[in-house]
This record gives sequence, C-alpha cells and structure tokens, in this order.
Amino acid sequence: MHLVMIGGSDAGISAALRARELDPGADVTVVVADAYPNFSICGIPYYVSGEVTHWRNLAHRTIADLEAAGMWLRLDTTAHRIDVPGRKLLLTGADGKEELLAYDKLIVGTGAVPVRPPIGGLAGPDALGAADGVHLLHSMGDTFAVMRTLENAAPASAVIVGGGYIGLEMADALTVRGLQVTQMEQLAEVLPTVDPQLGDHVHAELAAHGVEVLAGTTVRQISRATPGQAGRLQVQATAADGTAVTRRADMVLVVVGVRPETALAAEAGATLGVKGAIAVDTEMRTNLPDVFAAGDCVITHHRLLGQTYLPLGTTAHKQGRVAGENALGGHRQFAGSLGTQVVKILDQAAARTGLRDQEAQAAGFDPVTVGSEADDHKAYYPGSHRIQMRFTGDRATGRLLGVQLFGHRHAEIAKRIDIAATAIFHHMTIDAVSDLDLSYTPPLGSPWEAVQMGAQAWTRETRRH
Repeated sequence: MHLVMIGGSDAGISAALRARELDPGADVTVVVADAYPNFSICGIPYYVSGEVTHWRNLAHRTIADLEAAGMWLRLDTTAHRIDVPGRKLLLTGADGKEELLAYDKLIVGTGAVPVRPPIGGLAGPDALGAADGVHLLHSMGDTFAVMRTLENAAPASAVIVGGGYIGLEMADALTVRGLQVTQMEQLAEVLPTVDPQLGDHVHAELAAHGVEVLAGTTVRQISRATPGQAGRLQVQATAADGTAVTRRADMVLVVVGVRPETALAAEAGATLGVKGAIAVDTEMRTNLPDVFAAGDCVITHHRLLGQTYLPLGTTAHKQGRVAGENALGGHRQFAGSLGTQVVKILDQAAARTGLRDQEAQAAGFDPVTVGSEADDHKAYYPGSHRIQMRFTGDRATGRLLGVQLFGHRHAEIAKRIDIAATAIFHHMTIDAVSDLDLSYTPPLGSPWEAVQMGAQAWTRETRRH
C-alpha cells in the first residue's frame, strides 16, 4: 500500500502520521511544494514580533522527526496533474525534472492561498511586491520576505489592510516591534467574526497601544509615495461616509482572508462545493476513486450549519487524521466543526464558538443573544479581570448555539471558550451548563465559573421576556 499526500502542512502531515501509526509498514510519501513541512503558519506573527526567536522554532516537528516517523518527504516538489485512472501523480522535483509517482491512495491537502483583493497596485505588470514593502502573508516564503523588509528597510510605520485574525495578530506583532501601525478594515468593525459589542473592545485595545484603527474603510490603491515624503508607500482608501482617506507608510500588509487551492483536484475531476472548496463526505472522500482531501482546500462539515467553508488549523489536523485512517481502509468520520477560535490582541483575547445571532437565524433557529460579564476569578484575590460574554441560544428549546468572550490574555479565555464548545458539541441547553461540575479555587475561578454565570444571565433574561 503506497499512500501519497499532497501538501506538507497540517492536513497532509496529520494524515501521514495517522497512517504510519496504524500501519508501521505503510509506504507513505508526502509531496511538499517548499522546504518547510509541518511548520506552524499560525505562529508566524510571533516570529515577526520577535517573541519566537528563530523561524526553525515554528516547526511542529523537524524533517528528521518526520522521516523517523517513517514518511518519505519530497521537498521543493510540485504536483502538476493527477492521473486518476492510472493512479499516478505528475511531479516536478527539486531538480526541475518531471516524473510520475504511482499511488494506491491519494490525499490532497493543497490548503489555501491568500485572497488578492481588487486594490490598485496589487496586480498587473507594474504590481508592487515584497521588494517595494508590499506583502501578502501566508507561507514561510512570505514570512522571510516580511522579515527582509523589517531588517533591511527598518520601517517605522505600516498599514495593515484587513482586521481579521491574521491582521490583528500582525498589528500586535508590528506594534511589539515598535512600528506605528494603521489598521484598515472594510467592514464596520475589526474582528467582524464577533459581535460589534466585542469588536468595540478589540478596537479600544488596539487604540490603547497606539494603533490607528480605521474601520468601515475600503482600500482603493497602493502606490509608491512621492520621494521626500514620509513613508515610501501611499495607501488611498474611502471611508464609510465617502470621504477620501490617505495614509503613508514604509510597508503594507494585505491580509484579507484566504480561498481554497483546488486547481489540481478540480482539473482531475473533483467536485467542488461551498466557496469553490473540494466537496468531501464526512470520511474525507472526494468523488474520485481512491482520492481523499482534507484541510483548507475542502468544505467544512459544521455541526450546526451543515456544509460550509471555514478554514482552521485545528480542523485541518482533525480532517487529515480522518483521511489518513480511512485511506488505509477505515471508516472514521470527521465529527464536524463549530468554528471555535481565539485570538490574542496585545494584552487582551477574544474568542468565539458556534453561531452568532444572525448566523443562527439563517440556519433556521429562533436565536436570542444576551450579553453579560463576570470576573475570571474571585475579585478579592489580586489580579482579577472582567470577562465580557455573549451567549446565543434557541428561544424555544434553550439549546446553546454560540458563545463569544473577550477579556485579559491571562483570564483563560481560550479554555473557557472550550467549555462552551464542548457544551454545544453535545447539544446541551444553556440551563444545563450550570450543572457542569467545574473546578474552583479563589486564585483561578469562582464557585460559579464565569461561563456558568453567563449561562445564568441568559436564562434570567429570556425568562423575563
């Protein structure tokens, strides 16, 4: 049995490790387009900030570790075509030569690529790029280009186009490095995956650390600035009220999301689904015989929404593990995502899981969202912090549908959102969250855990009405 994985990130490596775990005799090859298999792309902002001191530290496992696990790594190797009837993969190796690689089962983990928005200066023969200080950020190659700009050009200022997770993490990173940062977000508030009430808190945290936040601002053009002016780049945008906005900076990051990289699978005949991602069943099988797919290139089976597209590293790891097991003949199913996410913004953190009010309504629920707050531990013990919470539940059944949290980075926001994710995963009602037997000691919590207090606030409010 020869298993071939295309892609050396979360899904491909997870699939390969699972296959070798189940069958130490399996012949496993991983085709990697660059020289950086199993690197934490999520850790890039913390290398840029200097908190992670060397780029090699971003590797979940070294090349030696992966090879010791029994996989053959084909680095700097590009897959060009899948011959489905012949079960062969056309490759260009590191030496530039083409070859055919036979497989018994194939797992496609080609991931996603950055969205290049319709902004003047980003496309065409005169497009600005890394040499000019204009960067998209998604890969280790992109990371090295950003670091060259930071180290060689010594920029004093930056404009970040995009206020989502990566944009916020890069605002954090560049602020830590001492740059003056301006963040531009087209939607009404930064971190638009949470309600504006929590987005306001994120906005305030950025502003408190000197970041200029321009929400409701659409970037139109990036160009070279006139020599002699501050900043080597000029960013022209339009505010929500139609007024022109211009900022100059030494570097520009464009981080407005990703799209699934599906060309290889689609050309082989794979069916595409939501947002052009590869359609897979819950066993991560495509419509092509003996071809599986996993990670940011595939649709997401969501436990509340059904099929959607929600690329997350945690999801890719799980999907890859399922694909690796099933490629050996198993029938494990991906249990589904809830979109559980957390992000650190300087000294604060924001998290969400499940559905927000409008998402729940679109999914056919009758949602009610209630905001509340609680201390992360007993206030009489020094160092307590308030946690802002928003609970969404179904009016008729009381079922928990979603939770959003915002609080200090040391207030265990990530672990508290995990409590909520577990409750939603198991179809619990909001009232039942209060019955959970959770830990307590004054320096770390309260007799009623903060998440339970948020649940009780929702119950009180909905019963009142």
